[in-house]
Amino acid sequence: MTFDAHAIAKDFPILDRTIRDGKRLVYLDSGATSQKPNVVINAESDFYRFHNAAVHRGAHQLAEEATDAYEGAREIVAQFLNASVDEIVFTKNATESLNLISYAMGNAAPGNRFHLKAGDSIVVTEMEHHANLIPWQQLAARTGAILKWFTVTDDGRLDLSQINSVIDEKTKVVALTHQSNVLGTINPLEAITKRAHEVGAVVVLDACQSVPHMKTDVKKLDIDFLAFSGHKAVGPTGIGVFWGRAELLAELPPFLTGGSMIENVTMESATWAPAPKKFEAGVPNMAQAVGLGAALTYLTGIGMDNIHKHEISLTKYLLEGLSAITDLRIIGPKTTELRGGVVSFTLGDIHPHDLGQYLDSQGIAVRTGHHCAWPLTRKLGVPATTRASVYLYNTTDDLDALIVGVQGAQKYFGR
Repeated sequence: MTFDAHAIAKDFPILDRTIRDGKRLVYLDSGATSQKPNVVINAESDFYRFHNAAVHRGAHQLAEEATDAYEGAREIVAQFLNASVDEIVFTKNATESLNLISYAMGNAAPGNRFHLKAGDSIVVTEMEHHANLIPWQQLAARTGAILKWFTVTDDGRLDLSQINSVIDEKTKVVALTHQSNVLGTINPLEAITKRAHEVGAVVVLDACQSVPHMKTDVKKLDIDFLAFSGHKAVGPTGIGVFWGRAELLAELPPFLTGGSMIENVTMESATWAPAPKKFEAGVPNMAQAVGLGAALTYLTGIGMDNIHKHEISLTKYLLEGLSAITDLRIIGPKTTELRGGVVSFTLGDIHPHDLGQYLDSQGIAVRTGHHCAWPLTRKLGVPATTRASVYLYNTTDDLDALIVGVQGAQKYFGR
């Protein structure tokens, strides 16, 4: 079947609207959050209309239907990632997923494989989103562990030349992004996971910018934990996924405690239910999980390989178009090799916020700022950038509008 982005866009009702005095909405901010197709909107609303009840509680029919829908969504996520269903933990977003693993490790007692002590090290990279940096900073501060990192080269790639010294025998965790939300860089995981496992460290992958855009097989990636957010994968807000190897989840202490995650409770103590329940205290985001199931089913129907090929084609088109604009500097790789559909740039001395406002006046939605990655923008010597991010519903018409908009901004600001 031929990939038809124009036809796909019709599944997303928001893309039919106009903004700023009747201008066509050109949405190029899917790296921040994706738009939602009708099947997702309907799945979430239908849950509330027809099946709403607290899952895993009650013996009445609505409770049974709600539980079946919720656990059915877990099965869909597991199939999407090629994981076992009991390895899928629902959270409210990827930030919570990453805090889950970092706080759980902080709760690990001596003798537990996840216990950290002074002198141990945690490895991250300079291109991390704050959500995969600050939790590890805080864990290092609480435990006395040392935070180390891979640096970023001028062309937006990780410098792995010192991999054996950055990841050494004291390393317990290597946490990194699969694809940079600023640079679009797709990181070479094989060398990193191999070295991490040689020294007994676990690998935590921030997959927010990859799972929605390319086929992701957790077994083939040879990682230990993974996090992503539903809202970036045409799913609802308020739902995230934390995946971990079953044998590791069994050893990992809980992050939150309360109802639904217990095996037995007395007035003096409690024992925990096995994963995934151990990590899902309280009433979960049920309708959002159902919506995520519908979202991943929708993406699977189109084909993740098809989506990725489409985005790479758009990225190549955009890189070529932007590179022809005088005074425009692309921040990150200039080719599509190991690169996803996120393109950040600066435009002479026009501040990215001013450029973003001008583009908005033309109906074009992009992201401006430091993109929750201050250490990276500081390293690259830019206070902020303008970022365009593409997805399955974007077309070359959208990119032409952006290129014309950037050129219009140059004229508007007299540059």
